[in-house]
Amino acid sequence: MNPVFAEADARWMRHALELAWRAAGEGEVPVGAVLVREGEILGEGWNRPIREHDPSAHAEIQALRDAGRRVGNYRLPGSILYVTLEPCVMCTGAIIHARVAQVVYGAPDPKAGACGSVFDLLPSDGRFNHRTEVRGGLLAEDCGEVLRAFFRERRAHSTSAFLSWTQNAGG
Repeated sequence: MNPVFAEADARWMRHALELAWRAAGEGEVPVGAVLVREGEILGEGWNRPIREHDPSAHAEIQALRDAGRRVGNYRLPGSILYVTLEPCVMCTGAIIHARVAQVVYGAPDPKAGACGSVFDLLPSDGRFNHRTEVRGGLLAEDCGEVLRAFFRERRAHSTSAFLSWTQNAGG
């Protein structure tokens, strides 16, 4: 079953993609997230674990923290989180605790995704006291491309740096 997306969903995911590019510009894995309620941004974030020296500084966590500060509450019922990459286990835990109503993600994460790719914590796991609806695949190609471009560049840079080092070490 393919999820149905509205134009507003695409608009918010494009905003999350802009945030993902911001992460890439900082040398971080390019993932962006925006939390919306009733058509208004509550919070936004992009990956920053390297810059923040914080393994929990994923885009989703950053957006939830931003929203919590703005509204003065860690519970964010009725909100929709748009994120360019399927959330991981850590992020889904925070999403559940924040009472986010819905997650809309772009690209699936076959290595760490917790919304069906590797784990299925949202919404299938009925042991939680809150259930979050999930729709995946919105602008999946664009969301995947930002990640592919980032890692292509990183591999190219890593290979050229290695070749330069081996040439200088040998001479």
